[in-house]
Amino acid sequence: MSSQLHVFKFGGASVKDAAAVRNVAHIIQHYQQGPLVVVISAMGKTTNALEMIHEKRFQGEDYAQPLQTILAFHTAIADDLLLTAADMQGFDQQWESLQTVLASPIAGSYDQAYDQIVSYGELLSTALVHGYLTASGIGSTWLDVRRLICTDARHRDARVDWELSSSRAAAIAQSMEPNSIFIVQGFIGSTAQGLTTTLGREGSDFTAAIMAFLFDAATVTIWKDVPGMLNADPKWFDNTVKLDSISFREAIELAYYGASVIHPKTIKPLQNKGIPLYIKSFIHPEEAGSIIQENTSSDHLVPSYIFKGNQDLVSFIPKDFSFIVEDNLREIFGTLSEIGIRVNLMENSAISFSICIDTDTYKRGLLFEAMRGHYAIRYNEGLTLITVRHWDDQTLAQLTAGRDVLLEQKSRQTVRMVVR
Repeated sequence: MSSQLHVFKFGGASVKDAAAVRNVAHIIQHYQQGPLVVVISAMGKTTNALEMIHEKRFQGEDYAQPLQTILAFHTAIADDLLLTAADMQGFDQQWESLQTVLASPIAGSYDQAYDQIVSYGELLSTALVHGYLTASGIGSTWLDVRRLICTDARHRDARVDWELSSSRAAAIAQSMEPNSIFIVQGFIGSTAQGLTTTLGREGSDFTAAIMAFLFDAATVTIWKDVPGMLNADPKWFDNTVKLDSISFREAIELAYYGASVIHPKTIKPLQNKGIPLYIKSFIHPEEAGSIIQENTSSDHLVPSYIFKGNQDLVSFIPKDFSFIVEDNLREIFGTLSEIGIRVNLMENSAISFSICIDTDTYKRGLLFEAMRGHYAIRYNEGLTLITVRHWDDQTLAQLTAGRDVLLEQKSRQTVRMVVR
């Protein structure tokens, strides 16, 4: 594959309505510099709506109204774009496929059933965008990314089979021309047996990195509604600063700690092949944005702040008052792995082990049920996890003013605090 291939990724906000879809088409047409793979997320809040449908379906409740709302939302966008029945053929096929899945008996676990339903957000959005590109005279190929990305069967957080995925990509690469445009879905993949999987919420960024790795792309650009990678979320801070350039290493740290602009898994495949990642504004596409690459010289220049809300702090205390030792940790982490709970922060003392996790009442219930036989469990909910990179004492004092700090960990470059 030519090194001139590029990967674009557009999130839900960039395709939330007809005007946004037109803007995506404009960017694709004017910023294409060779073969292009375009990764697109579900439109607007469709993923949330499909999650609601999955929950209702799993509980045996009626989901006709939210399903109709999803159809009306996409149809309104299509009407605004003046799409014909021919333009909507791909969308209609995906909608019919979703109806078939919903009408079928629920098979497998809660998470397996989740993947089969929620994946349609991306399938519907890419079909609609492809229809609009075709209607606008922009030649493109709609590609089911499940033909490319092969994963294990770890539903809702699937792991990529890089070897098999690479062999699949090699076959597709042979058909790419200098002006080829491939429209693919973010967030989803499939097992070797063809069962749909998902890569974790916000996994479309990761999909873009996978595409770049598989096709040896020259660059990846993630198009956002912000001017680039900021040192803090504008929802929490008024005076944010754009990070013009940071290293892969710093980006991995920030993403791991929860920086919302990029998915935690995104950076590593790009770092392995030295593929630069650009974060640019789809509102002002002509602006430079931010670049993530090898050079580390600018990493320390601007402090970064990461706030993760909806956190639980859970403590396990052995009922026999024994010490927390390796056997306890193996048992606890084994259970966390089986349920699919990610630990955001951990700390142990002689007789307790505490973890900070994302609030998920269903998975939390499974965890407590599995562990309460051997441990007394204490937990606080409604908390916030604050991470500061390149901190100073004055900043920490400002961030903790009026807050109750339940747990704090500090190193030379990073401070992490669970606060209420």
